[in-house]
Amino acid sequence: MNGVLNWNVDPVIYWITDSFPLKYYGALFACGLLLGYYIVRNIYKKENLSIENLDSLLVYVIVGTILGARLGHVFFYEPEYFMQHPVEILLPIKETAGVYKFVGYQGLASHGGSIGVLIALVLYCRKYHVKFLWLLDKMAVGVPVTGAFIRFGNFMNSEIYGKATNGNWGVVFQRDDMIPRHPTQLYEAFAYLLIFGILFKMYKSERIRNANGLIFGTFLTLLFLARFIIEFFKENQESFENNMLFNMGQLLSIPFIIIGIVLIVLKSRQKNDYAGI
Repeated sequence: MNGVLNWNVDPVIYWITDSFPLKYYGALFACGLLLGYYIVRNIYKKENLSIENLDSLLVYVIVGTILGARLGHVFFYEPEYFMQHPVEILLPIKETAGVYKFVGYQGLASHGGSIGVLIALVLYCRKYHVKFLWLLDKMAVGVPVTGAFIRFGNFMNSEIYGKATNGNWGVVFQRDDMIPRHPTQLYEAFAYLLIFGILFKMYKSERIRNANGLIFGTFLTLLFLARFIIEFFKENQESFENNMLFNMGQLLSIPFIIIGIVLIVLKSRQKNDYAGI
């Protein structure tokens, strides 16, 4: 078939032990977090800011991302299952035929991760006396790169893919079926990298940089608008979404888009907002 990529990559890079695999998803997730941290660290250095507490910031972000993403999946997509299997909520195991096996965290919701990071940053700002929107602007520049790497990991896992293209092009995820599909993981990944480019260019403008919250508002609007649009090409994650006008991912994106637009409108009117929140 013309224009079709047959994809059948083993998601496991290497079996460290017989029951503990090193997977592409986990490796790319970690690389994305570290690369996002590196970008924020460079921003601090260029502005001659203290990086004394940046290592603590990384810990807050990692815990907020993983815990938020996990709980987001539990409560947004499979609450009934996890209420019956509570031990699987926070432990990377799954019960099969009465036996628990290590499977990694199969089920992480990006919207939950976003909420988790925001909560973690609120706690960080309170402890280290940092202005919230000021920090969010700097974090917003690096986060899309992290998101892109996570979606590359989804692609390596042959998961969260799109609907059938109904043509002679697309990606055949052979581990599931032989239907050419939209590689929505890649759509999102490259959209996030484009958003990173836009935000980085915005950051280079001193006027925009001084309007605390403008970069973050743009980040929320662009990233979740991209997510909302791409969801039209994506297979629903759970069956209950099939009868919905907008799926869960789209519904969860709407509040973030609204908040982003409000921030853009408010901060665009403030040329020299140094106070933040």
